[in-house]
Amino acid sequence: MTDTTLPAPGLRAAIGTIWRAQRVWLASALILTVLAILDPGQAADSAAFAGGALLRTAPYLVLSIAIAAWAGATGADNLIARAFTGAPLLMIGLGALAGGISPFCSCGVIPLIAALLAMGVPLSAVMAFWLASPIMDPSMFVLTVGVLDLDFAVAKTVAAIGLGVFGGIVVHLLARGGALSNPLREGVGDGGCGGSSVRAPKPVAWRFWEERERRAKFGKTALNTTLFLAKWLTLAFLLESLMLAWIPAETVTAALGGDGFMPIVTATFVGVPAYLNGYAALPLVGGLIEQGMAPGAGMAFLVAGGVTSIPAAMAVWALARPPVFALYIALSLTGAFASGVLFQLWTLA
Repeated sequence: MTDTTLPAPGLRAAIGTIWRAQRVWLASALILTVLAILDPGQAADSAAFAGGALLRTAPYLVLSIAIAAWAGATGADNLIARAFTGAPLLMIGLGALAGGISPFCSCGVIPLIAALLAMGVPLSAVMAFWLASPIMDPSMFVLTVGVLDLDFAVAKTVAAIGLGVFGGIVVHLLARGGALSNPLREGVGDGGCGGSSVRAPKPVAWRFWEERERRAKFGKTALNTTLFLAKWLTLAFLLESLMLAWIPAETVTAALGGDGFMPIVTATFVGVPAYLNGYAALPLVGGLIEQGMAPGAGMAFLVAGGVTSIPAAMAVWALARPPVFALYIALSLTGAFASGVLFQLWTLA
């Protein structure tokens, strides 16, 4: 007898595909649906809050989307290959700088790292890029200015580059002692959407609009980036509205406020499981700071979450051997704490 209580295999597969592709939008819709049933007033307030926040950040969104699309269409990401030639300390510095300003998407960074390591680029320079890249990029900088402020955006960029340099130097010193000689897991190659930029860097076409293929890539990147930002920021603003409505300000102030080290330590470790992604985290941190979160704790949360969020950590675990993974996590948390402390001291100066 056929079990008719479950969807057919083809239907289940289709449902699974839709869920994977639209789970962020569905999560936002589910939040609003549950609120509409249990607390209609809060549902209306949250929808209005998210809509207003999206409108206020729209100019920065447009600019960040244009930057991302421009980088992809011109091939500016090919410039990254030039950062990995030269003396070790020079490569570390250039790798950290490239990571802090690179426009690579999350699908491109890990294959690029694999390509660099497979080609024999020193782990110290790769680690510098690896640590800095998830924290900041041009579009993230613009959006940080819009959601938080210019000082925070500049400080976060400095933190990204500083963390990269710090990690690269630590790895360089360890490597000189013979450690970490084989960082990649067995069977990990150099394929992927970032590898070709290093193996055979192509010239940058600044006048990309003159080529039909590049114009098409600009449009596709702009559309994909728009959809990506829209879904994550909508969810983030909805969560922020609930946080502001349901979490007493004194609770935030007690846990993450003040001038001491403990709020920064707490934010550093909370950033690992609580971080959604860089774009979604910005409004959440903005709301927490409004409620009394120490600025240094906000910086530590963003830096730690960007580098050690669960999706990013899983990707690193799949790529690198356990000692390299452990070092990556340790450098990330140490650098995030140091970034938070320095930013806190700077804001109090």
